[in-house]
Amino acid sequence: MFDGKGMLDAGSWNERKLIVIIGPTCSGKTNLSLKLAELIPSEIISADSRQIFKYLDIGTAKPSKHQLEKVTHHLIDILDPSENYDASKFEKDAEKIIREIFEKNKAPIVVGGSGLYIKVLIDGIFGSADKDEEYRNELLQQRMEFGNEFLYEELKKVDPVSAEKMLPQNWKRVMRALEVFYTTGEPIWKHQQKQSSFNEKKYDFLQFGLNWDRELLYKNINQRVDWMIENGLVEEVKCILNKGYDKNLNALNTVGYKEIIQFLDGDIALERAIELIKRNTRHYAKRQLTWFRKDKRIQWFDLKDLNDLNQIAEKIVLTIN
Repeated sequence: MFDGKGMLDAGSWNERKLIVIIGPTCSGKTNLSLKLAELIPSEIISADSRQIFKYLDIGTAKPSKHQLEKVTHHLIDILDPSENYDASKFEKDAEKIIREIFEKNKAPIVVGGSGLYIKVLIDGIFGSADKDEEYRNELLQQRMEFGNEFLYEELKKVDPVSAEKMLPQNWKRVMRALEVFYTTGEPIWKHQQKQSSFNEKKYDFLQFGLNWDRELLYKNINQRVDWMIENGLVEEVKCILNKGYDKNLNALNTVGYKEIIQFLDGDIALERAIELIKRNTRHYAKRQLTWFRKDKRIQWFDLKDLNDLNQIAEKIVLTIN
């Protein structure tokens, strides 16, 4: 099972198994993935919607240069902050990387706290993306003015197959079908067919979550923020802005960066910026946990200390073998 170096023998690896490490920010996901990489021939795929951008290092808690050199990482530092990226692109990029890792007879370890990225990778893009808020609001306005029948007649024009299976009073379903057609150019039933085929060819996803007592998690968050400030977060944001990047970029609309930008603009004091980063990070962690706890497929591990990660890594190895 294990070779002379204590690593799981690659020859015994079931190549259909793919490990997913999830959890709120500051829960130890990166450290756990690195410990697993010491036990399993593997490469790591980041499922973090901000670590993908260059220059956003301290504020996104990217793995260190040493860690990146020690284990091959993917989808980190590949985009300019001015570029756009979304869950649909992530799903395509991650699928390609996963196949390449399997071809090396290694295990892909997907690590991150971006719930939507994880969801589209496991369950497919349909139902998770292809949303257009502006068009949705337009449809809601049309419903208010003209009623359910109007939306239903509009759907019959572009997607009679789906309309035949719905009733006008099911206006949310009708509106969703119109939205899918508007954003993709294809009727919703075609996407549903693709989704069925997609699920049949998916890998064996094994999801593991890291769970902390709330007070301990918040302590981790506060310590992380203090570390970021001490290690140059303010200077990092200054450097990014000095490169000419617009402070309103989506990449910079991120906890840690937006508060420091407020400080640099003179809107708030540094002490207040630090308070806001801690508060907003706590709120973000809470939203992450709410998202992930909806998925009953996740096997959760309770932690009281980061030293617990060693035992958790060993338990995961036993589970996947």
